[in-house]
Amino acid sequence: MQRISIEALARQQLTAAVGASSGRAGDTVVGGHEKVLRQTVVALRAGARIAERENHDEATIFVLSGRVRMWSGDVEWLARSGHLLIVPPARHGLDALEDATLLITVAKLRD
Repeated sequence: MQRISIEALARQQLTAAVGASSGRAGDTVVGGHEKVLRQTVVALRAGARIAERENHDEATIFVLSGRVRMWSGDVEWLARSGHLLIVPPARHGLDALEDATLLITVAKLRD
């Protein structure tokens, strides 16, 4: 059994994001591309963006700290610490309105 402090990892990733030219940093906590379940802690410096992308899987974004805006087409959702966003099955993107840390969970759909 393994125990991981998500809060400590989030602080570490936020420090890395603030110093990164992209304004982003992340670390996969559970799973990976070869697994069905993947959980990743992502940190975004204020103003940073996760570029628009397709979603073919089931995914959620739990906001650990900060505030973010997720959009899909003409619809947008604002979220802050403690909020859970259900990623739509469509093109979407995410902006950090302030320094933010996220726990992104993806379950790959199998054919």
